[in-house]
Amino acid sequence: MTDGANQNSRAVRDQVLSFMKDHARPAGGKRAARPAVAPQVNLAPAFTDLPEHKQIVAQAAAGDQLGIDNPFFRSHAGAAGATTVVDGRTLINFASYDYLGMNRHAEVLSAAKNAVDRYGISASASRLVAGERPIHGELESKIAGFYGVESAIVFVSGYLTNVATIGTLLGPEDLVIHDEFIHNSALIGAKLSGSHRRLFRHNDMDDLERVLRSVTGRHRRVLVVVEGVYSMDGDVADLPRLIELRSQYGFWLMVDDAHALGVIGDTGRGTAEYHGCNPRDVDIWMGTLSKTTASCGGYVAGSEALVTLLKGSAGGFIYSVGLAPALAAAAWTSLDLIDREPERVARMRRNGHLFYELARKRGLDTGVSVGCSVIPVIIGDSLRAAQLSNDLMATGINVMPIIHPAVPEGLARLRFFITSEHTPEQIDYAVTQTAEKLEALVERNFGIGSVDIEAVLRRMAAEA
Repeated sequence: MTDGANQNSRAVRDQVLSFMKDHARPAGGKRAARPAVAPQVNLAPAFTDLPEHKQIVAQAAAGDQLGIDNPFFRSHAGAAGATTVVDGRTLINFASYDYLGMNRHAEVLSAAKNAVDRYGISASASRLVAGERPIHGELESKIAGFYGVESAIVFVSGYLTNVATIGTLLGPEDLVIHDEFIHNSALIGAKLSGSHRRLFRHNDMDDLERVLRSVTGRHRRVLVVVEGVYSMDGDVADLPRLIELRSQYGFWLMVDDAHALGVIGDTGRGTAEYHGCNPRDVDIWMGTLSKTTASCGGYVAGSEALVTLLKGSAGGFIYSVGLAPALAAAAWTSLDLIDREPERVARMRRNGHLFYELARKRGLDTGVSVGCSVIPVIIGDSLRAAQLSNDLMATGINVMPIIHPAVPEGLARLRFFITSEHTPEQIDYAVTQTAEKLEALVERNFGIGSVDIEAVLRRMAAEA
């Protein structure tokens, strides 16, 4: 045995003897008591100490300093549509997804009530187990036919639809490339999937191609995610160029059509119809049932193989309760009405165009919106946007601010949702009041410069 081996052997022997000595029983047969060691306690941080919480509190404090009422979480009495009721006042409502007025349509209400009478309130189980009802399959067939693809699947939540779909299809060896302004649900789905992520400049297909060239051959699967109509900006994805790039680079293309279904295209069939593209050139059509179809939940439409995969593997589908039958019935009826009452789609488009043209004439910044269902009026800083929302409520207009971090600071806005049920008079009044109230705020130099949020944070830290 070598000297090195002898030394190792002795070291092991010494460790064994030391262990036996430390654990030897005394003469009485009982093990000697080991000295008590106080456990080390690592306390979890308090939620109030988290920087995310402090930022929210600081924004609220800055609003309080300027006397800005919180415009969020106001309670609305009754059903929302082109008008709504808050604190007993009837307001013109530009904060509703009810683009085609289906939320109060007599047939939609009747379909939901009949479904409750037949199936009860809830599906009461995952569809895989015992929650399947005929209306689920009927709705999925309706959605697939609406898009002109093979099959569809509905989820209990629109947000969950993106998270579950992306998480099922991709993993750590894969890549998600997304528009920089993609919806948060797709972004979180990409993060939770563990896949690599890259973004491209908003609706910039040349920048997307630059990213694609830089990653070719480096990943197992590549998914490109865009929105049909962008929920914050109201512009439309360049679908023809996306399909061209798909054929060249071989990625999966996913289009979130939540704000496009029932809105764009001659018959309201969304982004593919708007551009005159073949819907089967898109791998994954995703959307929500809470906008045009006056319901709740989400869907994916595409090939039979895609839907089979999601129904058998997507945890957000397998382990979630089935969509409430009443919601499925409401969505089915709304889709049917889009075909039977095409004037709703035409009227919504006319209203969007009217708002857009009036806003531009008044010098309001509508960004890149094409003037359909979503029209932002870009204000600048978050506090000014919140104050303008409150000023408009005082005149009888309900429109919500979109502030940091939902959009970058400096791009805060009021987001107007235009519906088929708004009247030209309501639209003209809203644009006029927005322009006048914004001008008054500018003259007062009211905004983020009035309050230093970082200074508020420092003061809060000092007082803690």
